[in-house]
Amino acid sequence: MSFGDALATYQQKLQNDPNMKPKTKEYYDFRIKALLKSWPELKNKDVSKISRAECEAWSLSNGKAVSSSSHNQTVGLLRNVFQIAIEAGARYDNPALAAKRVKPHTKKQIHLPESQQFEQLVEVIRNSGSGFAKSSAELVQFLAYGGFRKSEAQFITWNDCDFVREKITVRGSPETGLKARRVGEYRIVPMISEMRQLLEKIKGDQSPAPNTPVMRVFECKKSITTACKKMGIPRFTHHDLRHLFATRCIESGVDIPTVSRWLGHKDGGALAMKVYGHLRDEHSTNMAQKVVYAEPAKAIVTVENLPNGKATNGESQTKTPAQAKAAYSYPWWASNEAIEVFWGQANEAVQIVPLPKYLQNAKAAMGREVFEQELSVPQDLLEEFAARVGTETIEKLKAKISPPTNGTLTA
Repeated sequence: MSFGDALATYQQKLQNDPNMKPKTKEYYDFRIKALLKSWPELKNKDVSKISRAECEAWSLSNGKAVSSSSHNQTVGLLRNVFQIAIEAGARYDNPALAAKRVKPHTKKQIHLPESQQFEQLVEVIRNSGSGFAKSSAELVQFLAYGGFRKSEAQFITWNDCDFVREKITVRGSPETGLKARRVGEYRIVPMISEMRQLLEKIKGDQSPAPNTPVMRVFECKKSITTACKKMGIPRFTHHDLRHLFATRCIESGVDIPTVSRWLGHKDGGALAMKVYGHLRDEHSTNMAQKVVYAEPAKAIVTVENLPNGKATNGESQTKTPAQAKAAYSYPWWASNEAIEVFWGQANEAVQIVPLPKYLQNAKAAMGREVFEQELSVPQDLLEEFAARVGTETIEKLKAKISPPTNGTLTA
């Protein structure tokens, strides 16, 4: 028996495996070609005469030439082929056990666009002049706002988009299903506010049938590359948009196990922790500021800074909600306008509005999901709010709701 004979039997075994998806079979075919290219004389060698030393020498050479994951996968394949020879009685041992695996190489750092860069990138793609410019820009947003794999996004239809419950059902290919799952299994991804706005805009333009795909194009590699080059930022891939979604979620306060479920991981968050646990330097710094050993101090307002400007004893005292309200001429805390309640409380050191009401109004004012953890850093929310609503709205709010001069935050 030649190695090629054992390899042919192994390939047939792979093709007949009903539990193996077509993409996986394609990957094994690719790895087999890589093996034969890296060891050209292997195919015609007598399988009983291939030594452990030869396998080890090949592994030392190949391990330096290709990525660690590619090499280790090929080592496993080599061992499986020799196992076929053993089962056929062509030899008694597996020389590929001497083939050395290599430790995973250090992962390259993922360079993701910042919020403003991402918005600019989408506009550059949209205005590129290509016949598919608009659809390509929509695909970039769709992948970034949902964390879908490119192969999943193309099968999402309007039937899968639940605007009432604000959820999107991801099913994958009708023939092969989702990655690492059986056909028929699915996962649910939340429809964040940006996703809802995108879908409503697309739906308004198209008036599509319920069973038609949401996306009109299924890849835009060239558009992304051209836009990145034009903007002078590192090039990224379709899959990096999935990383972008996960990173934004974690930076917004979503716990990693939850993000892992949204991404479709089955390991409870282990992979997500490994890939996304780094976060951004700026976000890590903000989180570090929340770590304290001493008991948090209560909100204190100095008497000198009270609205009446009169100091009685020069000492500091705790300011009550009633005292805080007395500083304002307009009762924003009782307003029916979400932006007024949000603006007033975000600029007030004393908690006048109950936390649940504050959170509810913050979500409405921001036009997106706001997490409770974000309320502890009001300056960040105020800056984002100003960018969303514009200078004119901010000036109107300042004129209507003038925060007392007690050292609190203003946008």
